[in-house]
Amino acid sequence: MQTLAQLHAGELKGAKRLVLSEDLTSFPEEIFDLAETLEILDLSNNSLCELPDLSRLTNLRIAFFFYNRFVALPSFRGCENLTMLGFKGNQIETFDEDILPLGINWLILTDNRLKSLPRSIGKLTKLQKCALAGNRLEALPEEMAACRNLELLRFSANRLESIPSWLLKLPKLSWLAFSGNPCIKEQKFPLQAIAYETLEVKEKLGSGASGDIFRAYSATHDEEVALKLFKGAITSDGYAHDEMNACMSAGEHPNLIKVLAKIEEDERLGLLLEYIPDIYRNLGLPPDFETCTRDTFKEGSTLEIESILEIAKAIASAAEHLHERGLMHGDLYAHNILINEEDHCYLGDFGAASFYEAHEKEFEKIEVRAFGCLLEDMLSLCPTKEGDIYERLEQLRERCMNEKVEERPLFSEMMF
Repeated sequence: MQTLAQLHAGELKGAKRLVLSEDLTSFPEEIFDLAETLEILDLSNNSLCELPDLSRLTNLRIAFFFYNRFVALPSFRGCENLTMLGFKGNQIETFDEDILPLGINWLILTDNRLKSLPRSIGKLTKLQKCALAGNRLEALPEEMAACRNLELLRFSANRLESIPSWLLKLPKLSWLAFSGNPCIKEQKFPLQAIAYETLEVKEKLGSGASGDIFRAYSATHDEEVALKLFKGAITSDGYAHDEMNACMSAGEHPNLIKVLAKIEEDERLGLLLEYIPDIYRNLGLPPDFETCTRDTFKEGSTLEIESILEIAKAIASAAEHLHERGLMHGDLYAHNILINEEDHCYLGDFGAASFYEAHEKEFEKIEVRAFGCLLEDMLSLCPTKEGDIYERLEQLRERCMNEKVEERPLFSEMMF
């Protein structure tokens, strides 16, 4: 992170990326001195409530203003190279028509106060990723049906009375989260509750969008467990309670992590999960600025075709199990899969999971496309692009990613 003093002194000349967090109440004019080179601007965790005309920042590609004090989304007209824009955690109520450049492909408006979206959002035809969880939206504009490149959409924890039919027909939609809306029947599942004080909490194992995971010893269960503590009642994917209910309802499956108990206290929400030993690793890494919706992998990663087949079978089986229960995972990605050297794997992280009526197969076919993307990513790591298994999986990938949603197979129909 750079400093305001460095900016004032001209020490940041030529910078491509600028990150300032110093409780700013106004936009530093010296930022315009970086116009020829600046590509990424991050002014998150400040006290800004308005911006000047930023069109002079002609090379700006990515801009973040998380956790500021904006009540209206500023205009970015003229920022023609802007592709990623984030205003998470403000108090935005107003989003005017035609204020965003048409090249936007990643828009983050999580945790604001929006009651509606402008009709002009339908002009953002390059939009691939749109995060709207934790607002007050009562509907999505029909014009969004024109966003045919949309792949990931989060609108959990809003006020929608129905899910629009056009949404289920978008040709590339793969990762969808919609829990915590009035149109979704609240699900409650019994699960043993234990006190946090009964646990011996040890080291942190990892951290995600919705919470932190620790290794712990449970006296109640007399075993090592994994403890997931939620960061708050609402997460970037929706309500913590909805994630808890999804985990509790998932049931047992050899490729799902077993849920043992819950912690539900005034100041603390959490889940006790089966402890997965560290011989398991994440299959992939989350998307980055360049890949947008698609996972990344460590440089030099490879997967033999036999491993890809075993993983595909396991994840398809787990997904079939979930959809039989009317539960959409919503985040079916390689980075949410744990795998060991014997190719046994677990599908985890139910932060984006949503309930639906099990007979509404359109929801399952959206997730089938996510599975197709997973196959595509894994096949790209295969050193040998030939052979019977490779051809079969490639054909399955094509069927899963068919832009005619109704022609995709269900998980139960997949032939390996």
